[in-house]
Amino acid sequence: MLPIQNDAQPTYPSIFNDVIGPVMRGPSSSHCAAALRIGRIARDLMDAKIEEVLIEFDTHGSLATTHESQGSDMGLFGGLLGWETADERLTQSARAIREAGIRVQIEIKDLGAQHPNTYKLTLKNSAEQHTLTAISTGGGMMEIVEIDGIAVSLAGDYFETLLYPNAEDEAIAKYLRETIQADEILLLRGADTRIIEIKAQSFLEGEILSALGTRFDIKHWKTIEPVLPVMSRKNTKVPFMTCAEMLQYNADKNLALWELAVHYESARGNISHEQVFQKMSEIVRLMQKSILDGIAGTKYADRILGHQSGLFQTRMANRQLLDGGMLNQMILYVTAMMEVKSSMGVIVAAPTAGACAGLPGACIGAATSLGLSVDEMTRAMLSAGMIGVFIAAHATFAAEVGGCQAECGSGSGMASAALVTLANGTLKQCMDAASMALQNVMGMVCDPVANRVEVPCLGKNVMAASNALACANMALADYDAVVPLDEVIESMDRVGKSIPHELRCTALGGLSITRASKEIEERLKLPIR
Repeated sequence: MLPIQNDAQPTYPSIFNDVIGPVMRGPSSSHCAAALRIGRIARDLMDAKIEEVLIEFDTHGSLATTHESQGSDMGLFGGLLGWETADERLTQSARAIREAGIRVQIEIKDLGAQHPNTYKLTLKNSAEQHTLTAISTGGGMMEIVEIDGIAVSLAGDYFETLLYPNAEDEAIAKYLRETIQADEILLLRGADTRIIEIKAQSFLEGEILSALGTRFDIKHWKTIEPVLPVMSRKNTKVPFMTCAEMLQYNADKNLALWELAVHYESARGNISHEQVFQKMSEIVRLMQKSILDGIAGTKYADRILGHQSGLFQTRMANRQLLDGGMLNQMILYVTAMMEVKSSMGVIVAAPTAGACAGLPGACIGAATSLGLSVDEMTRAMLSAGMIGVFIAAHATFAAEVGGCQAECGSGSGMASAALVTLANGTLKQCMDAASMALQNVMGMVCDPVANRVEVPCLGKNVMAASNALACANMALADYDAVVPLDEVIESMDRVGKSIPHELRCTALGGLSITRASKEIEERLKLPIR
């Protein structure tokens, strides 16, 4: 595989792509949302005409043991059908794909995959066949790394046009560079196939495609829609990419962390400061609704834990619990959010679905206790998003890569900065709170009971909020964090990669292999009556 010209632009995390989002249903963003996005791109590659799909997972990867129970199959099927990540039909996607006449085969084999979350798809209809390999990189993000045997890099953040020339690929690429405006035009070659990939802010106009077809020998072309809410663009520049750079940028500005987040995301997404704030405000309101829905009660047969937050609220109101003050409000909200997730309700991955409750439970719980407004919650969530950008850029949100420190641990660090923001703390106090919170979760493993994202995930989300509150108060009292946040994130990344494979969301170690876990797993396999 030889890329003839690949002037790939650097990519930077977006708060709304990589950190707080997507809005989705399902137990896991790495499995459900990312898989759905992979399926959407695969559907476009086939012009929405799919008759057969072979799905292959690597024997040694995490998906070999979790693809069914954590929702990869469900997400893929939904994507192949063209659905969105929050579609209410997702639980019925297996039935729907059969009714659509698409034959699906799933195989587990040794693919020699380098990434634990690797998807390999072979798609067919009566006229053509294509292959696609993709990886889920955490928090609903994914990357297509190979199409038809050719190395590519599609993240779903551009309008992509793929041209399949029979010959003259260099001449076609040269013609395009002289004729059209595009962010990138890449000439890619495999053993038997050539692709010209065009990344742009919109698809090529029909007249241009027609002219290409007349002038050159092109077999066919494919158009692939973006699947991310924030697009990328050529020559994107962000004001900073590390905490140290952020402090230098702020030396003459005296901005709060949430304001710096607005500056960053505005530059990253090419949107106004007002649009950044409005987007986050909408997310906060959605999170509030999810929490209220959870407290009101959720029902779903295929889960381990039932509705518990309502009883917690009743006993808290009746003073039957130990006096935890603000912390009890957080626990209530965390639990409610996790119950919505496990009942296939709508949640926001923040930073992931498995860790969707620690940050909003802490932030909205504390704000509710203090009687603060949605705008104040929004500022706090923006602060959290900025911490998340640093983690996304220099570590990972994928438990399959870094253990649960990457999910609930990251959420805790983000939440600590949000809480300091609610208390009108300084930028330094936000950084110190996040540093201390992340130090406390270093090495946390991911070992879901019965292969479901419920236990010990619920407790770990509660722990994330509790740790965030403790570290926020320590930072507000000017405790010494000792290790700068940049260095803590670098250490997290190293530690995560050293956690044994069995303890990184594979259900092969820890609580996952207890007798109780296996008994629950067998019970949940029984048909629901």
